[in-house]
Amino acid sequence: MSNQNQLAMIKKDTVDIVANKVKQFQESGELHFPANYSPENAMKSAWLLLQDVKDKSNTPALQACSKDSIANSLLDMVVQGLNPAKKQGYFIAYGKTLSFQRSYFGTMAVTLRTTGAKSIDAAVIYEGDDVDYEMMNGRVTDLKHKQKFGNQDKPIIGAYCTIIEKDGSIYIELMTIAEIEKAWGQSKMNPKGESSTHKKFPQEMAKRTVINRACKKLLNASDDNSLVMKHIHASDEAFEEAQLAEEIQGNANQEIIDVEGVEVVEETGEILGGENPPEQKEETTEPADNNGPGW
Repeated sequence: MSNQNQLAMIKKDTVDIVANKVKQFQESGELHFPANYSPENAMKSAWLLLQDVKDKSNTPALQACSKDSIANSLLDMVVQGLNPAKKQGYFIAYGKTLSFQRSYFGTMAVTLRTTGAKSIDAAVIYEGDDVDYEMMNGRVTDLKHKQKFGNQDKPIIGAYCTIIEKDGSIYIELMTIAEIEKAWGQSKMNPKGESSTHKKFPQEMAKRTVINRACKKLLNASDDNSLVMKHIHASDEAFEEAQLAEEIQGNANQEIIDVEGVEVVEETGEILGGENPPEQKEETTEPADNNGPGW
C-alpha cells in the first residue's frame, strides 16, 4: 500500500471521525466556538503538521501511535478552540500515545475564552525596582511596581502576572526568581546552558512561566463543568500520563530519556522552543488496530 493510501486511511479513521463528533457537539449545543475559530481549518493545519511529527526512533507518529490517541488528541485540540498553526499547542508522541499539549499562547487563549477574563499581562521585576503589595485572604492585592530606567539591565529578581477577571476583579500571581528557576529546573532540557532559551531570553521566559502558573490556577479554580473544561483537564491528564509511562519504560530499559528540540516545563505545562515536537523512545510492540476512540 502506498504512503498516500495509508495516510488517507488514517485520516478517515481519525480526522473524519473527530469532525463528525465536533459537529454532533455543536448540534447538541454543547460546544460553541469563537467567531474567528474554524475547527475545519484547525484540523487541516493539525493534519499537515502531524505528518512531520516523529517518535524517538524517527518513526512517523501517524504510524507509531494508536488511532485512538490520534483522534483523542485532535478532539482535545478542537474542543479547546486551539490551532497548532498559531503555535497554540504541539502534538507529542510518547510511545504509542499521541498527546496534544497547550503552549503558552494556547493556555492564554483558553483562559480568556473559558473564564471570560478581560486581559492577561505580565511584568518582570529587576534588582532595584520598588515593589509593594498587600495580602488579603491569601491573595496578592494592590501591587505597586515602580521601575527606574536602566533597571532592565540588572538581574531579574521576580515576575508577576495580572489577570483582570470577568467581574472586574484582579488576580495577581507573584513569583520570585528562585521559584521561577525551580520551575525551569523541571525542563527536560538544560535551562542553565548558555545556549538555552532561558539564558538568551530570561525576561520572556520568566513572564511565560508566571503567566502559565496564573492561568492554570484560574482554570483549576473554575467550577465550570462544560465540555471545554472537561477537555482542558483531560488533555493535561493525558499528557502527564503519557510522560509518566514513557519515563517508566525508559527506566525499565536503563536508558536516559532525552527530549530534543522542545523544552517542557512540567510544573506550568510550558513548552519552549523548537519547530517540531520532541521525538520519543521506540516501542517494542506494534500499535494495535482498533475500531475508534470509543466516544
